[in-house]
Amino acid sequence: MTDPYALLTLGVLFSVGLAADQLGRRTRVPRVTLLLVCGLAAGTMGLLPDRVAELTDTVTITALTLVALLLGGSLKLETLKAHGVEIIAISLAIVIATLLIVTVGLILIGVDFALALVLASIATATAPAATLDVIKQSGVKNRFTDIVIGIVALDDAWGLFVFSFCLAIASQMAGEDGTVGIAVSWELSGALLLGIFIGLPAASLTGRIEEGEPLQVEALAIGFLTAGLAVWFGVSFLLAGMVVGALIVNLASHHTRAFHEIEHVQWPFMIVFFILAGAALELATLKDAGIIGGALIALRAIARVLGGWLGAVISGVPRAERALYGIALLPQAGVAIGMALLAGQALPMWEEQIIGLTIGATVFFELTGPIATLWAARRSV
Repeated sequence: MTDPYALLTLGVLFSVGLAADQLGRRTRVPRVTLLLVCGLAAGTMGLLPDRVAELTDTVTITALTLVALLLGGSLKLETLKAHGVEIIAISLAIVIATLLIVTVGLILIGVDFALALVLASIATATAPAATLDVIKQSGVKNRFTDIVIGIVALDDAWGLFVFSFCLAIASQMAGEDGTVGIAVSWELSGALLLGIFIGLPAASLTGRIEEGEPLQVEALAIGFLTAGLAVWFGVSFLLAGMVVGALIVNLASHHTRAFHEIEHVQWPFMIVFFILAGAALELATLKDAGIIGGALIALRAIARVLGGWLGAVISGVPRAERALYGIALLPQAGVAIGMALLAGQALPMWEEQIIGLTIGATVFFELTGPIATLWAARRSV
């Protein structure tokens, strides 16, 4: 029998999303943060029915795959020709700085080298959904936001590669089985192959019928096929979605509205995603994180700001923008938790520490990061 409370809850969630959108337009608070806070309140008070909470994994994968398609669509050849040097230099500098500064900082306060290395590699992960939505909400479209979107598209790919490498090293040092590192390598290479498998025919076949509902159905079909096959084969749905989006935007010269349609259909999924993500947050993890958790948060923030500045200097970005890139890329979300779960399986002796510290840092950056991103985007004008 259909659960009326689940249907009523979904109706309320969409109403809350609409209210958050309107409030975000009239204030300087990102609607992402508003939705997360609403979800946090609902979760704390136990207002979400079990049937709605059970949708979390499905909604998360669907929403993030649609975001990945949009991120891939931002990687146009003309954009890469115009800003490719900046995108690659800044993204690599942020990842390398995060890995080095967080690892060294944690070692200096007494954390084991292998554990510090894994935590630092997890700290390289970002929050593509939050970052992209905040930039969209800001209404700012300039060179700075184009570069930030390009960086976000590459950041998690670099992060997954770094995490795979560091986890393999840590597993060997701890005398554990290194097969998890192999699994993460498959997650990357398999996602690339899947993205090509879906993206090439999609670039040729889609967008050849009239605008409107048919194209919306195409956008949903591509999103769900990419997400479903990625989960089936155990590969990164984020990377697969980015590859599909990049192939479509660069190879489908007949397309005029492919990514506009994805933008139209993604927001309802994003509302439910952010509220459910907020409901899953536990502020107690921040209190329990202790000195190591506080150090992890501080080191990650310092590393990203410093890495963004260094990459901007190397790539010749105007002086006024250099300090803004790392600030805009502070958000962190579910990708980091996924990495933590894998690391916990590979290193069971540190499982509780890895997962607890990662969740604590993620809660902090998920709530505060979007505010920093919105500030940076508006400051760039």
